[in-house]
Amino acid sequence: QVQLVESGGGLVQAGGSLRLSCAASGRTFSKYYMGWFRQAPGKEREFVAAITWIVGRTHYANSVKGRFTISRDNAKNTVYLQMNSLKPEDTAVYYCAAPRDYGPFPPLSQAEYSYWGQGTQVTVSS
Repeated sequence: QVQLVESGGGLVQAGGSLRLSCAASGRTFSKYYMGWFRQAPGKEREFVAAITWIVGRTHYANSVKGRFTISRDNAKNTVYLQMNSLKPEDTAVYYCAAPRDYGPFPPLSQAEYSYWGQGTQVTVSS
């Protein structure tokens, strides 16, 4: 059974920073890449960032490029999302996700992921 557990969300003022963590475990877990998505109230879930486990190749949504940084710690099976210069429009529930099998990078679609965490709320006040 694959488990993804996010942490690190919270309330922050605009311009502030937060770091999200996603701890992964499970024998069927594919270590090719991991992704972060977010879903704001009344909106569809959208891609935020992704990273490959082995070489650390990254890809970002245009809306967060230059402000967010995705990284991983292979020894801890943990992926991080450092979020700087936060804006009110970054307010959302943030989810980490993992695929079952290998696939093309970057994996921008939810359909390319099989496993999801429970989500962590990020609220940015103006």
